[in-house]
Parts: sequence; C-alpha cells; structure tokens
Amino acid sequence: MALAHTLGFPRIGADRELKKALEAYWKGDLAQAELQTVGRELRARHWQLQKDAGIDLLPVGDFAWYDQVLSHTLALGVIPPRFHDTLNDQDRPTLDTLFAMARGATASCCNADHGQHAQELTKWFDTNYHYLVPEFSIDQTFALNWEQLFDEVDEAHALGHRVKPVIIGPLTYLWLGKAKGAEFDRLDLLERLLPVYGEILNRLKAQGVEWVQIDEPILTLDLPLAWRSAFERAYHILQYSPLKKLVATYFSGLQDNLGLAVSLPVDGLHIDAVRDPEQLGQVLDRLPTYKILSVGLVNGRNVWRCELEQALAQLQPAQERFGDNLWVSTSCSLLHSPVDLEREDRLDPELKNWLAFAVQKCGEVAVLRDALNDPQAPGVQQALAASREVQASRAASGRIHKPEVQARLAAITPQDSQRRSPFAERIERQRAQLKLPAFPTTSIGSFPQTPAIRLARQAHKHGKLSANDYQDAMHSEIRHAVEIQERLGLDVLVHGEAERNDMVEYFAEQLDGYAFTRFGWVQSYGSRCVKPAIIYGDISRPGAMTVDWIRYAQGLTDKVMKGMLTGPVTMLMWSFPREDVSRRVQAQQLALALRDEVLDLEEAGIRIVQIDEAAFREGLPLRRAQWQEYLGWAVEAFRLSASGVRDETQIHTHMCYSEFNDVILAIAAMDADVITIETSRSDMELLDAFEAFEYPNDIGPGVYDIHSPRVPDTAEMVALMSKAVQRIPAERLWINPDCGLKTRAWPETEAALVNMVAAARQLRSQLA
Repeated sequence: MALAHTLGFPRIGADRELKKALEAYWKGDLAQAELQTVGRELRARHWQLQKDAGIDLLPVGDFAWYDQVLSHTLALGVIPPRFHDTLNDQDRPTLDTLFAMARGATASCCNADHGQHAQELTKWFDTNYHYLVPEFSIDQTFALNWEQLFDEVDEAHALGHRVKPVIIGPLTYLWLGKAKGAEFDRLDLLERLLPVYGEILNRLKAQGVEWVQIDEPILTLDLPLAWRSAFERAYHILQYSPLKKLVATYFSGLQDNLGLAVSLPVDGLHIDAVRDPEQLGQVLDRLPTYKILSVGLVNGRNVWRCELEQALAQLQPAQERFGDNLWVSTSCSLLHSPVDLEREDRLDPELKNWLAFAVQKCGEVAVLRDALNDPQAPGVQQALAASREVQASRAASGRIHKPEVQARLAAITPQDSQRRSPFAERIERQRAQLKLPAFPTTSIGSFPQTPAIRLARQAHKHGKLSANDYQDAMHSEIRHAVEIQERLGLDVLVHGEAERNDMVEYFAEQLDGYAFTRFGWVQSYGSRCVKPAIIYGDISRPGAMTVDWIRYAQGLTDKVMKGMLTGPVTMLMWSFPREDVSRRVQAQQLALALRDEVLDLEEAGIRIVQIDEAAFREGLPLRRAQWQEYLGWAVEAFRLSASGVRDETQIHTHMCYSEFNDVILAIAAMDADVITIETSRSDMELLDAFEAFEYPNDIGPGVYDIHSPRVPDTAEMVALMSKAVQRIPAERLWINPDCGLKTRAWPETEAALVNMVAAARQLRSQLA
C-alpha cells in the first residue's frame, strides 16, 4: 500500500502564535515555561492537522525556535566560543544560547556580553527562508548537546502518532557552514561529525522510531567530486545504524548526482517531481525496487491546487514498478506554504477555489495515496472531479489575461533597458547635482514600524479611521523620521515607509493582477513572517503608488530624499507566482509597472530612486547550466524598470543576505549607480567578490546588522569600513545599515545611526 507523508509543516502557527510568543519572551513579557507551553501546543496541533488530513507518517524535528539549521547546530555542539558564557552549569546550551547565536547577545535575552554578534544569516537555497550559518573552526569538535529532537519524539509518541524524525544530513550541514579562522576544508570535519550522527540515530531507534528523514538537498547542486565521494563514505558508515533512512532531496533535480543518490546504502529516496518532473522516469529505471521511492508531486512552495489527475498519471508507472514501496509526499517541506486556506473568508470565491495551503496540500497527498491504493475509495473520484473543475475554471476565467498588457510587452525594445549615458558620465553629473560628502550616509529605507503605526493602519483598514485621518497620522510619522535623520546628520534621507505594511504587499495592493490573503503568513526567519501576495493574472499599474508620500517628505527638508521601490525580480520572488506563464514574462510586466513609477518620481523632483532587489541572488537556479537564462531576464527586468530616467537621476538598488561572488558580473550588468549590500555579519567577507572583480559603480557595504538588537559602536563600524576601503576606492563608498530598520525599535535605531554618522565623519577625517 502506498503511504502518505510530508517533509515538514509550518511551525509559526496559523495566527503566528510562535512569533508573538518569541517576541514577548525577548521583551521579558513571557516566562520561558510559558514559551515552552506555546511550542508544545503548536506541535500537537500541527501533528493533529496533518493526521486528520490523512498523513500516515508525521514529521518531527521540523519545529524550531528560530531556525532548523540553528537547532541542528546546537544538537551537534557547534557553538562558537563567544557564546560559551551563555551555557549552563553543565556546559550545555540553553534557549538563551540559541537566541544569542541567532540575534546577538543582549541583556534582554541572556546575561551575555553586548559584544557577541549574531551568526551570519543567509538564504536557504533558492527560497526566501533564512538560516543561521554554522561556524566551524579547524579544531572543531562535535557532541550531542541538545535534547529538543528526542523530547519532541517522546511528545508525539505520547499523543499516539506514528512519526518520522527529520534531521539535516551530514554533508548538507557541512556544506551550509563556513570555516572560520584558519583556512581548511570543511570535509575534513566529516570523520569527527559522523559518530554524533550515529549517536542520534541510535537514540531515535531506542525511542521506538522506525524511519528517519535525512535531508540532503545539496544532492541537487553541482557538487565537486570530493563532496560526491564523501556521500558514499558517509552513508556507508551510517548504514550500520539500525534505523531505516529516507534521504530527502528537493528544490531541483538530481541530474548528474542521480547515480550517486540511487546507490547510497539507505532504505529510501525522496525526489522533487515538481521542480524536475523528468527525473522521475530516470529514477524509476535506476533505483532498486527493494528501496522506498518517495515522490513529491504536491508543490510545497506555491499555493495553487495540485492537478490531481496529472499527478496520478505521473505516479502510476512508479506504482507499477515499486508497488507497496511507493510513498507520496509534498515536493519539499511545507514550511514555505501558509497554514490553512479555510480561514481565508475574504478571498474572491473563484480565486480561493484555485488555491491550497499546507493543510489542503496534506489532503492532496492523501488523495493521491488513496487513488493509488483504491481508486474507488470514498472521496477519491469526487476529489479528482473537483480537481478537473478547478482547472477548467482557471482556463476559462476572463480575469487572467489583459490585451493592453500583452501589447505593451510586445512593444519593448532593447533601448528600453539602456541608460542614456555610461556610468562614468552619469556619476559626475549626479555628484555635481547632489553635492554629497565623502562616505555619504543613508539608510536602506524603512524605519521602525511602531505599535502606533500598526494600530493606525488596522483602524484605517477596518473603517475606524478615515482616509484623511490616516494620512495625517502617516504624515506625522514621516515628519518624525525626517526630523530624526536631520538631527542625526544623515546625508541622504528616506521617508521611513510608515504607510507600508510590507515591501512587496504594499505595491502589490496597488497593482492589477494580484490577490491577497488575511492569514497567509510564511516564516522568513526567526519571528519574522511575510504574507506573500498571489499573482493570478497580467500585471499593470492603475496609478502612482508612492509619489504623494515622497513628495510630502521632500517638502520637509532641503536634504536629498530617496524614493523607495521594490524591484521587479523581488516582487516576483516574494510573491506566489503564476504557473501558466514564465517567470520572465511576469518580471517584465512588473518592470513596466515600476518603470512608470520611477518616471513619476523623477517628474516629482526626486533625485535618487532606490529599486530594491533583495531577492536577486535568491532567484538564481541551483544548477549552473540554468544560470545564464535566469540572469539574462532578471538583469533585463531591473534595467527595464530603471533606465527611463535622465543621467542626473541616481538609481540605487539594495541586496541582502546572499552570496554575491557567483553573480557579480550580473550585478554589474544591472548598472545601478549605487548598490547597498549586507556585509556586517560576514565581517565584510562578501566584499571579496568586489575585490576579485573591479566593480565599476558606487557601493554601500552595510556596517551593522539590523536583524540583531545589539548596537555596534563607532569603532566597530570604522573597522568594517576600513576593510572595505582596502577593496574599493573610498570615493565610491557609501555608509549604511545592512537592511531596512522596520523591525527595530527607535532607541536602538537612533543609537546605531548616531554611531554610523560618527563613523562616517571619522573616516572622512582619516582619509581626507
């Protein structure tokens, strides 16, 4: 009999219960015992939701207090020395250790020194989820130090569930980490690491566990030969542990690693047949039938309902070959999906019928299992008929395609993506007009979203605050932000984005072709959640989106005010996209809408426009063979949005928490006049890309980490910028935070910006 399982479930809660509890704990408003209670209740609820939907094997270990990689890091004892004074009397990590590693050590979360900066944060493969990068030393040791996984297995067993613990595989874990201090090969640590994995597996077996899911998504990457060989070595050692092992791969196809994956001495293999449907036939030919084949055909990363009959047709050859050894699953963890569609009581009924969230996706997995095991079982034929009706409804809908958008796409010419003059000429005109000092200071765009701002937005949304009163409230917040920036002495100001709920949703709400949910929250990192909009049709801009707000802000100051937009690639990547047209086409539609906004800002007298492309690197395919196609249309989309302006108008872009070395040529091809990037958590390490390649335009390497509440001092910022000066000429450097400041509070924001401005003045004096 085919079996239904998931690779993981959203942990944050349908009402973001975990987010609220975490933030209350960090503020000191919630005791640790109360926080633990919230975690237990969420885990129990999520297991039951999956079980009620028909899932046979429930994941355990997918819950995390901040990030699953960080949880695994603690389990393996990989705790940098700067956090050792957060350990308990038995030299074991505590929750405060975990939060110090994630957020930086502050008195609000532990008794540690304020100087302990957080671990580096970066994107989880090609998703908008962020993980904490493990830090390895040349003398790294590993020890089983964190009981969370085993405690949660006991919890699930006590509730009567059949479970499948989920752990990150040893090779993927080493790949995700970074060597710190002396240079060494991370693979040298494998022999020290594997005994701890053996201990984990033995502990789970002793708890009565039958199957463990070992996530090895790096099997979908272009792996060096040494790493491929290490897979064989590692799993030949781990095969002697008594537990049955399912190696899970996702986010892409196995391709040249297929032979390696099917030959590993494990009991089962999971593949992502959404991202790479073609690999299913190849795996059927090569995976031994005595192993379990788990096929992910329900998309864990988008919100559209599964075409059940098509998925069933893909599964039938697998059933013929594998019989009872076939499992059905989601393509990847449902961490990347909202929790429950049924709560969406304000969605258009037709559109809602096209969608499925995590709970509904579990139901789709169960239907596919039932259709394989007993096609005439109650509910199977009804579910297949309903799926057919959904596809017919979408195909017949008149709300998807717009002739005027199609006509504008067809009229695009190569000249539309070219600035009028090369950068060397533009920058001289911009400097003459802007008259900024050396090391100009600015922020990335947003300022703290205070409770007052959120209350005003909610009141306006629910009709309790008139449009005029809401505008007055936001104008007051903008005045406050401008006054603070002028008092602190920043050179290029921002209006603070008080009126914006989210950097994507705010714009999506003003564009045709988007739909929105009330409860469609997805975790981005820690307690940070986003609510991606849904692209369901052709995109266009009915009218100006930001001009009135920025014009008002500029009228408050003689200093330069930046216009702030979210770029087309980020708008696409941080939305749930359509599946009936290519990502390139959707990016072009977004670029044309934003181009109109950029030109309107210029016409309103705004001399700097920032078009954020935080997700540019995130969109890069996992396989190099597909890079050029993506980079071609992604660069084109940005340039299409930015290139209509005069030479004197300065275009900025911002990118955060990504590895840039591989795409530095494409970033240069975007031809933004100024790029601001995250570099503080990596100690300016990301600027290595800009040293090996002579980046031609201006750059603002972030000098402090906005995701941590700690306030770095001026000396720390000067030290970081001194490293930047060694790689990039001083006249092309800006000084700014790593990212927007919306999640921070005003006191720490002001304190950090005071130090940042002081750092700029010190650098000007030193390098005059």
